[in-house]
Order: sequence, then C-alpha cells, then structure tokens
Amino acid sequence: MAQTIPQMFLEKVRQQPNMTAQLSKDGKGSFRPTSYAKLLENTEAFAAGLCALGVQRGDRIGLISDNRPEWLVTDLAILGLGASDVPRGSDATAQELTFILSWSECRMAVVENQVILEKLLEASPALPLLKTIIMIDSAGLDVAGKVAKAGFRFYSYPEIMQRGQAASRLNPELYKIEVSRGARDDLATIIYTSGTTGEPKGVMLSHGNFLHQTEYLPEAIGMKSGDILLSVLPVWHSFERVCQYVILQAGAAIAYSKPIGPVLLADMQAVQPQWFTSVPRIWESVQEGVYKSIRQAGGITQLMFGFFVAVGKSYAFFKNHILGLVPYFAPHSRVLEIAGSIIPFALLWPLRQLGDLLVYRKIKEKLGRHFVAGVSGGGALPTDVDRFFNAIGVAIIEGYGLTETAPVLGIRLPSHPVLGTVGPIIRGTEIRIVDEAGNDIGQCRKGIIQVRGPQVMMGYYKRPDLTAKAVSPDGWLNTGDLGMLTVNGEIKIVGRAKDTIVLRGGENVEPVPIEQKLCESRYIEQAVVVGQDERYLAALIVPKRENLELWARENNLSFGDYEVLVNQPQTRSLISSEISSLVCLKTGFKSFERISKFEILPESFQPGRELSAKQELKRHMIGQLYGSEIKELFTIDA
Repeated sequence: MAQTIPQMFLEKVRQQPNMTAQLSKDGKGSFRPTSYAKLLENTEAFAAGLCALGVQRGDRIGLISDNRPEWLVTDLAILGLGASDVPRGSDATAQELTFILSWSECRMAVVENQVILEKLLEASPALPLLKTIIMIDSAGLDVAGKVAKAGFRFYSYPEIMQRGQAASRLNPELYKIEVSRGARDDLATIIYTSGTTGEPKGVMLSHGNFLHQTEYLPEAIGMKSGDILLSVLPVWHSFERVCQYVILQAGAAIAYSKPIGPVLLADMQAVQPQWFTSVPRIWESVQEGVYKSIRQAGGITQLMFGFFVAVGKSYAFFKNHILGLVPYFAPHSRVLEIAGSIIPFALLWPLRQLGDLLVYRKIKEKLGRHFVAGVSGGGALPTDVDRFFNAIGVAIIEGYGLTETAPVLGIRLPSHPVLGTVGPIIRGTEIRIVDEAGNDIGQCRKGIIQVRGPQVMMGYYKRPDLTAKAVSPDGWLNTGDLGMLTVNGEIKIVGRAKDTIVLRGGENVEPVPIEQKLCESRYIEQAVVVGQDERYLAALIVPKRENLELWARENNLSFGDYEVLVNQPQTRSLISSEISSLVCLKTGFKSFERISKFEILPESFQPGRELSAKQELKRHMIGQLYGSEIKELFTIDA
C-alpha cells in the first residue's frame, strides 16, 4: 500500500499509463489531454530541476498559484522529493504572502505570474530567507533585473523543466528513488487558514492525513477510472486539493475551468464531466441563474416552472420518507411513515415524470450528458438550494470537514443521501457530540463536534500552544462546529460555537440558519446577523443589485443612482417585508430569532475584506468595518 501521495501516483501510472490525467485548454480554448505517463514525465523533469537548485528533503517551498496543470506537477515534484509545499492563491495580498512565507521559513517559492511576483518584490525586505523564485507564466517578460535587485535568484518554469530533463537523462530513476524513501507520517504541506477569526494558522498535514481519505472516497462516491472532474475551486484549499488526490487514486481526470458562470457552463458542455466540485455559493448562483431566466421568460413558462418545481419538491419529500432519507432525531415508526407517504407519492409520480420531460431535463442538460453528481464543500449548503436540486433530480454530495482534518470528516453517501445532513463520519474516524464541559451527550442533542482519526492534523506550525487548545492529549480535535447526530449516525451541522450569539435574556442564537434563510430572498445577496449581549437581533443586508433595480423599474420607482435607490423608503419597506416573511414562527424560527432592525449596505462583500477566500463571512472584520452601523442598530434601545 502506498505510504505517500507520490507513491500512490506512481502506482496509478503503472496501472494505466495511457489514461488521461489532465484536460487543459490550449491557446485556442480547446481542451487537450495529458496522460498519466506524460504527467509523470513532467513531474520527474520538474523534480530533477528542483534537485539541481538544491532542494532537499524537509525543505518548505511556497506554491503561489491558482488551478492549472503546472500546479499538480509542482506539487507532486515537491512531495516526491520529501519536501513540503506552502500553497496560496493569486488573490493573496503582499501582507499575507509575507506572513505565510516568512513564518514557514521558505527559501524558495514557485509563483504563477508577474502579479504575484510583484507582491513578493514589494515584500522582499521582510523575506530575508527567501532566495529563489520560479515563475510559471514568464514568456515575453523581462523581470530578471528587478528580481536580482530585490536579492532573489530567478528562473522560469520552462527553464527548470529543461534543466530537469537534462538531469533526468543522466539519472532517470532520481524521482522514483526519492519517492520510495517517503513515509506516511512525512509532512506534505502547511496550509494556512484563511483568517476568518484573525491571524492565519499554519495547518501541518501529512501524507497519511490525505491518504486516509483517498483510500476511501472514490469507492464511497462511486468515482471510477476514466471519469472526469471539472475543477474550479482554489486548489490551495484542502477541499479542492484532496479532490485532486482522489482523482489520481481513482484513475480519473481533472479538467481545469473557472468559477465564472458562462465559462463553467461552456466547459461543462465541452468536456462532459461526471463530477463537479464546488462551494455552496456556486450552486446558489446556478439556482439563481435558472430562476432569473424563467422570470425573464414570464407568462406560461414561469407558471409552469413554478408548478413543476413545487411538484418536484413534494414528490421528493414523500419519496425520501418512503426510503428513509430524512434525518431522524427521535424514535419513529417506519411502517406509519411509509403508509402515510405511499399514496401522495403515487399520485405525484405522473406529474413528476411530466415535469422531468418539460422542465427538469432542460436544466440538467446544461450540466452535460454524463453528469453524475456535484460535490459541495467549504460551507453549509442552504436548505432551499439543497431541496431545489433534489426536486429536479440533480445529485449533490455534500461533505463536511476542516482544513485541520485534510479536510473530509463526513460525506453524504450517494447510496443513502439523507437531505439536511452531511452523511455519516467517514470510515476509520470517530465522532462525538459534547457539551460545554466536554461531556459526551450522545445522539439527537445539539453540542460541539469532536473528532478523532488518521486525518487529524499534525498540529499548527510553530504553535504548540494553539495545537494543545485544539487537540486533546488523547487525540480528540475540537472542531468548533455545533452539530447533532441522527439516530442513524448522520451528522447535521447547526452552526459554529464561536458564532453563537447570546442575547441579554440568555437566549442562544445560531446566526447561520437565519442568514441562509434571508438569502433565499431574490432581493438579498448577503446577510449578517448581529446582537451579541443585546436585547434583540439585527442584521446587515446587502441587496441583490440587479434584482432590486429590476423591481424598481417594474414599480416605476425613479432613482438617480444605486445608492439613492438603496436609501429609498420603498426599498426599506421591501427588504423589511422579505425579512418578516422569511424569519418568523411560520418558517420555524423562535420569537427571539426574529430580526428587529436592519441596515442596508450598498456594496457587496468582497474576498480579502468581509469574506475569506472560501466566501465565508469574516465576522471579526465585518464588526470592525461596520462598527458604527452596528452600534446604530442598537443605540435607541441599548
């Protein structure tokens, strides 16, 4: 059995050298294949080139790039030599890169393009250990002088490949020999958390942390040799990264795309993938795009769509109860459940088939003829989005995990997809739900999720104090997530312990479900619930600009510019009505969970500012940026 990621890769190359491993676009925008054998040849050359520069076992190398074929080549080369990479995306600021590369003591960095290079040049005085930079996109650029002035040695990616090819001819077994020396407990990477709560922490992950998942997930989800996965997420995140390793384990192929609607959908049609990895925001965008096109069509098309989506949701509801695909948090009678669902299920079946013919099939065709399922991670999938795709027959496999667990802990199994959960804990991993005192409270009760298993991190780099706070002496990791276990062992995530809002009356409120509900409105793009130590809850609301402007025109509401529209009394009345109808007793919220006041923000939240790179709310930053607005929401009744 393979002990490292490169050893697993070499096994797959021996088994299927001619199968496609990568699909990437050429200069004309057409996808071109790279076989497993060619991927190995490229990896061996780059590894030999790194050796020629003096890379040794145990070194840490920065890898600052977005998704592209060269990323995987570089990663496999670094790991094969017994070194570890420190990844980040091109959107990282100079300040972030300075912290990450200096804290990790990187002496070398592989960067994607001139934009990233300029950030490193700007930060060069604070990077005394960094000596060598390799740039992937360097064709036609003359940057050697600027790099030398900053004190760096500079090489282009093709130059390293050429050096490596020459070295490989002299020692063709160099890479394989180095790979054979690897051990399961070797450090593979240091991934820095995106800093939603403050200063990033360097999560140390071993080869074994990743392999625990790659040895299980292909079989669990049904991925097989020859399948294609469309890759759009930042590969420096642990979710997309483990997906790439799962693809290699399965003998499948990676097709590189972009998380941009028109590009993504065009690439779906071009490569016809079986799989697609995404974050919830992408699925929300797909759903919103469908609804937008239907609203523009109007008339009978809109009425028919609304009817058949309602039919699909009702059909799925009764079908799931018949099959037991719902979360159970108390004893129940399956006989009574099936008896109460079978008749409406049978009555709805013909309409569901008609809906598939007239409506659902047209939506599914946009995902390609061979599409099997989407894999969603990096955050909770909103209930409305989950139910919509379930209703039209698009399978979404929702996963759960943390950077600290490399990252997968649970996954909704295609063989038993229980809506509203992230499935059971993966094989070989333990889970327990504890109260604030750390006592195991068992199933069907809300508490803090703790896990223990081979995918739990080695620790935070150079921060044993933080490691000791996160991981107990007997190996239990405190995830910081609030959850419940169903009677059948599926995991339901209900929020973050650190995000819990405690009102003055002592009521505990989880903001995430409220925020997700608010964002079901066609007029609300983003929402942040606030109210810690206050008498009531309030919210910051970012409208969906396009829909709000369309509403204004339809209602003959004149406005000079968008900021004027946002501050119109009619706009506040619209948003107030949306909030009141979405968060109320009728929709399952308690009286103290209602939003009493709100403030409308005209500008969308941005990654690196209010949002992390994974589109998660940076609540501490939002509190700082909008401190005066939040204070005003509670001034009168404080």
